Amino acid sequence: MKGTTLRTAVLLMSCALFKQGLGQTDPNRTINVVTTAVPFLRISPDARSGGMGDVGIATSPDPSASFWNLGKLPFAQSKASISATYTPWLRGLGLNDIYLTSLAGYYKLDDDQALASSLRYFSLGNIQFTDNAGNEWGSARPREFSWDVGYSRKLSDKTALGVALRYINSNLTGGGVVNGSTNYKAGNAVAGDLSLFHTGVTEDKGGWSWGVTLSNLGSKISYTNEVNNKDYIPANLGVGVSYTKVFDEMNKIQIALDVNKLLVPTPPMPTDQSDPDWFAKDSVALIEYRSHGVMSSWFKSFSDGGNELKELMLAFGAEYSYNDQFMFRAGYFYEDKTKGNRKFFSMGVGVKYNVFGLNFSYLIPSGNGVNRNPLSNTLRFSLLFDLDKENTGTK
Repeated sequence: MKGTTLRTAVLLMSCALFKQGLGQTDPNRTINVVTTAVPFLRISPDARSGGMGDVGIATSPDPSASFWNLGKLPFAQSKASISATYTPWLRGLGLNDIYLTSLAGYYKLDDDQALASSLRYFSLGNIQFTDNAGNEWGSARPREFSWDVGYSRKLSDKTALGVALRYINSNLTGGGVVNGSTNYKAGNAVAGDLSLFHTGVTEDKGGWSWGVTLSNLGSKISYTNEVNNKDYIPANLGVGVSYTKVFDEMNKIQIALDVNKLLVPTPPMPTDQSDPDWFAKDSVALIEYRSHGVMSSWFKSFSDGGNELKELMLAFGAEYSYNDQFMFRAGYFYEDKTKGNRKFFSMGVGVKYNVFGLNFSYLIPSGNGVNRNPLSNTLRFSLLFDLDKENTGTK
């Protein structure tokens, strides 16, 4: 955004989930990251999944299932449950006023169907705006949020389908900011999720499960009145699998793997600035990139020459449970160097007593100096509350 302070530039780049290394020059590697607006929708919003390397598509159901796979909810044990999570964000960059909060819950209408809703709120702290000469001309407290409602239903004893509708609001300037001839405003979008879950868990609570999700399928978002200046939101295809091994009545372990791909076209590579027409060429390429329709952009993401295999994001996690009361978790997340370079280990713990539960996760520091992961030391805290302990399903 033209005319903002250095802190704003760092903030926006960090919020786009870029990792260290993107600014480094490597003649043997072409960096071309798929970027979107409202990247907060890609941040793991609960501490359980955060402690397992950001897996959640096929793990056992919990109150945060609406963030990962609504199809899990008809198989939840409790009739109703809610969770709240607080995540201080980007502490590794010395930013102390940025955080993500989330609230999620569900209610089972009967053994076959459930209603769910969730809210995400992302505060980006306070930002001071300046003009090109460095003169201050205003400040704002940018924030973004999304709210969704969903419904899920069993298709059989082992399979369920979930659908959700989401409203997204992104206010990065405080609203009504005018810079030159451009009037910046809050962006709004509407999106939907479609998710499928199949559980192979047996009577002893062990076995394989899998899930498929299509999330954030919706409109583009714009921060100006310019018709052609609209950005893609993070539409995503996710596939997950999990396996639960029960050792005895007190001990079990669950391992899970998620594979995700953004359904967003790869942006054009910039023209070498030694070319006298580089600006005009880049402008034309950007207009063409943004001209794709919403649905066509989803399919374009598989055939745009962006090396689709490298665009796959992998998340692996494990959860050990003792007596369904004490949980210990660990995980790893991987993203290719040319597509964002997010790589991190995470760990977490959980405790559950009667109807209350508490989860905690920690992103293990990695890298040194300029190569230090800006997400290092990220913490998440989740509080869970079962509104009805009635055993209505199979977990």
